[in-house]
Amino acid sequence: MALQMPIFVRLFPVLLLSSVAACGTSEAPPAAKPLRVSVLTVGQEAAAPLIEAAGTAALRKEIPLGFTTPGQIARITVQEGDRVERGQVLATLDTTSVGASLEAADAERDRAGAEVARLRQLYAQGWITKARLEAAEAAARSASASVSARRFSLQTARVVAPAAGIVLSRMAEPGQIIDAGMPVVTLGDASSGFVLRVLLADRDAVRVRAGIPAEVRFDALPGTVLSGPVIEVGGRSDRGTGAFTAEIALPADPRLRSGLVGRATIATPVAGQSTRLVIPPTAVFAIRADEGFVYVVDAQRRVKARRVALGPLSVAGAEVLSGVQRGEVIALSALDRLRDGAQIDPVAVQR
Repeated sequence: MALQMPIFVRLFPVLLLSSVAACGTSEAPPAAKPLRVSVLTVGQEAAAPLIEAAGTAALRKEIPLGFTTPGQIARITVQEGDRVERGQVLATLDTTSVGASLEAADAERDRAGAEVARLRQLYAQGWITKARLEAAEAAARSASASVSARRFSLQTARVVAPAAGIVLSRMAEPGQIIDAGMPVVTLGDASSGFVLRVLLADRDAVRVRAGIPAEVRFDALPGTVLSGPVIEVGGRSDRGTGAFTAEIALPADPRLRSGLVGRATIATPVAGQSTRLVIPPTAVFAIRADEGFVYVVDAQRRVKARRVALGPLSVAGAEVLSGVQRGEVIALSALDRLRDGAQIDPVAVQR
């Protein structure tokens, strides 16, 4: 009688061969996805930062005009917004009192002149001293100067436009009594051109200088972009607000008016490239004394550790004395997970 083997013993070779066959036909595990890493180009300059500021349009030269002598205003011949020509009379004083003063000064000058003539004869005859004659001559000169002053007051008892322009404001009315120098009208000099006066915070004012370009937009001029340079930056801030005033020249446009509210976009200049190479401290690892390592990324997006010599550390970053060149790409993040030859998915950043 034949010896019967257990069924699992008889099936074991078949199961073993099936397992081997299954292992031979299985697929290889998928390749690891490249690690996403922030990278930076050494020596790369940042794009020019923009400054946004609001302000109002105005003629660059706004001239307050008034009389050189006190008196009563007889008439004002212009209104706000009027265009005037150079030499045009804008306002006049009542010259009644000034004319009377001139007549009195003329009479005093004549009297002083006659007195000097009489005393000169007496001095020649020895009847008076030289000191008395000199006093009379001084009085005559004073009377003559008074006439000149009164005549000047009469001639300047009117306000004349020093240049062609626009009357921006009228601060007085006929019949009003004013002091010398009190503004009567403010004239905008048309030849000076329009500017946009904007207010800048101190951190922005230090980055702005004359000559850099700006773009200006006005809500009153939809779809219009006016370009012009910064022509002036205030030397000191306003005591109340701490803001600095800057002026942006505007191109000639007949639609411009003083007081239009505008917004300026100023492209501050990018600092020129320095011979120093500065990188973020986070890009350096295994720092020892004055050296450390960075991961340099090649054209195939693979990284390789490279030794660098380090200079002083500042708020701008770590200065690299040698080891990398301007234009090379270095890794900034995931340094603890990188190894020589590892391929990465680089993400460029701006400093």
